[in-house]
Amino acid sequence: MAKQAPQSDPVQDAPQVTPPQRAAAGLPAIAHTLRMAGQQMSPGRTLATLRKVNQPDGFDCPGCAWPEPGKTHTAEFCENGAKAVAEEATERRITADFFAAHSITDLAGRSGYWLGQQGRLTQPMLLDEGASHYVPVSWDRAFEIVADELRSLDTPDGAAFYTSGRTSNEAAFAYQLFARRLGTNNLPDCSNMCHESSGSALTETLGVGKGSVSLKDLYQADLIIVAGQNPGTNHPRMLSALERAKRAGARIVSVNPLPEAGLERFKNPQNARGLVGQGTKLTDLFLQIRLGGDLALFRALNQILLGTEGAVDEAFIAEHTLGFEEFAAEAKTTDRAEVEAATGLPYGQIEELARLVLASEKIIVCWAMGLTQHKHSVPTIREVVNFLLLRGNVGRPGAGVCPVRGHSNVQGDRTMGIFERPSAAFLDALGKEFAFEPPRHHGYDAVDTIRAMRDGRVQVFFAMGGNFVAATPDTEVTEAAMRRCRLTVHVSTKLNRSHVVTGARALILPTLGRTDRDRTAKGDQFVTVEDSMGMVHSSRGGLRPPGPELLSEPAIVCRLARAALGPEDQLPWEDFAVDYDTIRDRIARVVPGFEDFNTRVRRPGGFALPHGPRDSRTFPTTTGKANFTVNALTAPEVPAGRLLLQTLRSHDQYNTTVYGLDDRYRGITGGRRVVLVNPADADALGLVEGSYVDLVSEWQDGVERRAPHFKVVHYPVARGGAAAYYPETNVLVPLDSTADISNTPTSKAVVIRFEADTAPDGEHG
Repeated sequence: MAKQAPQSDPVQDAPQVTPPQRAAAGLPAIAHTLRMAGQQMSPGRTLATLRKVNQPDGFDCPGCAWPEPGKTHTAEFCENGAKAVAEEATERRITADFFAAHSITDLAGRSGYWLGQQGRLTQPMLLDEGASHYVPVSWDRAFEIVADELRSLDTPDGAAFYTSGRTSNEAAFAYQLFARRLGTNNLPDCSNMCHESSGSALTETLGVGKGSVSLKDLYQADLIIVAGQNPGTNHPRMLSALERAKRAGARIVSVNPLPEAGLERFKNPQNARGLVGQGTKLTDLFLQIRLGGDLALFRALNQILLGTEGAVDEAFIAEHTLGFEEFAAEAKTTDRAEVEAATGLPYGQIEELARLVLASEKIIVCWAMGLTQHKHSVPTIREVVNFLLLRGNVGRPGAGVCPVRGHSNVQGDRTMGIFERPSAAFLDALGKEFAFEPPRHHGYDAVDTIRAMRDGRVQVFFAMGGNFVAATPDTEVTEAAMRRCRLTVHVSTKLNRSHVVTGARALILPTLGRTDRDRTAKGDQFVTVEDSMGMVHSSRGGLRPPGPELLSEPAIVCRLARAALGPEDQLPWEDFAVDYDTIRDRIARVVPGFEDFNTRVRRPGGFALPHGPRDSRTFPTTTGKANFTVNALTAPEVPAGRLLLQTLRSHDQYNTTVYGLDDRYRGITGGRRVVLVNPADADALGLVEGSYVDLVSEWQDGVERRAPHFKVVHYPVARGGAAAYYPETNVLVPLDSTADISNTPTSKAVVIRFEADTAPDGEHG
């Protein structure tokens, strides 16, 4: 019997607060996993599905991009991965009857959580101009509508083609090929809003915009610094790797504005020590840094290393780097008082970390959004690279850079060419393979796409997965921009906020998920993904699709390409749509590292992509060397009486997908409209615990951005900062407040003030 979806939105008016937990996973994680899976699937379906997650003969988890070990465990998934799988493999279904019963106005008034709980989409749906309800539409008619709109544009740059990080390599390659055959590089993606700063910094300094380490390196490291990351919630399987590294002798330092249970102690549910014992203490040193203080921390570390005899790998620097003298001269001027002010740390703690560094030969630095979503994010990550280069910690076992990606194929999509600023080499190879001249001008990233829709320059918005409206900053501006489009199209597995904030016309195109069997006229198909450490492997679902009308992402792209480009286009889109080997053959001839793709990816575990800095200490930068950089010491400026807000996820959440209303590790249950504030800051600002306030952001444009009705929770946040969940607080992030160079929204650096609660009961979401 199909699982029933909730009929009404849950009341979130009184979230309950208990002390935060001090350990992650263990028996509670197992119990929570089974409870969440049981809400979506029968016991038999749960077992059949979960045993295939991240297995060589199964499917890649639709959650995070953490890699699989060489020998997978029988249960190679985490609690949040199981939630993601349950949400996709749910037995709940959305049919035409659902849309007949719910007008677009009704759906727009629902929460994102409620929309997502309704189940899998099963039919293509059309919202016509002026209509009140979505209605069924045939695939041929849907493709014709999109094709007609694209052909009517004054320029191909009047369309934008967004990509979520869940999209497979095959779909992503075909998608960017279609966009470029059409004549545009408008290929924004979710990476623009998360690790774009990492890619910008690493490309400039090392020549490759990806991490340089493998799981084996983590196991061999002497010291692992985890900065601006909460793996217990966002990448839980990383905790198993940290536990293994710790038991092999590694020291672990966590640098974060909040203490996080997963980095304090890990109770591995796959062994007795984690189930009935105390688990493993992970963090040896916790530095509770102020928001935006990481650049100052690494500047201080570099100053200490430069002033310590024998601490610098002079031979590595001489042979493999450029720019050392300029960097060193600047680093030596670092002011201790400025460092303490920017970091909020006693200098003795920084010296304690420096002693750990000096005692370690092999060092890895891991990071995530806590480093990438500030105005000075690119300089911060460049300073991390400086730190590693000083002691030769790039290109040797057990050492390197480790930006931990979110979506399960966000890195692969970029490798496949989903990028608004592609390299000349990529375009040359693409043009040669397909006998055309790709557009060379830069396209729009995510922020520029919103600006272009707002200004009427983009009139067709097409999204391959994701929830663009909920993932992007400045919610009111973004929604108004989306509504200015002539047509908005979303390829999706489930309903979300972006389906109810539409252009004049809108299409929902339902697609197969990772868990679904993909059978075409050529037989069963599989797709491939690239994990956060550059491993490429296959993914094949086994469940019967939720409905007979669903198409795969590659099929949707290829059928649309044929409709839009017409019969005169010479590419074999029909072959691509039914035989993904034919797409992989083309990838092998265009993308370096994918030679003999079809053979190598069929081997268990797949294959590793080449990485010059890691493999041979060759650096494909503009100078041919690893580049030291000069990064001015800077920190956010926060006026008196204000705090700096970071947006973050709850434990019952993955990106914009909300699985439930609890944040178990932080002690929050039954609601999401909470703001975490240090008790000392709360006292100074007169914020009584349990009271309700509006959050109002302040920025140079003078526009009021308000998020109403948040419950004040006194919490051990670093002084001067506050934290609240997104997407509820995305409304506070100004569209034009972005990181230098990368243009990533500054979602970890929003100046806010607190005002009296203005939301009448029932009107606060």
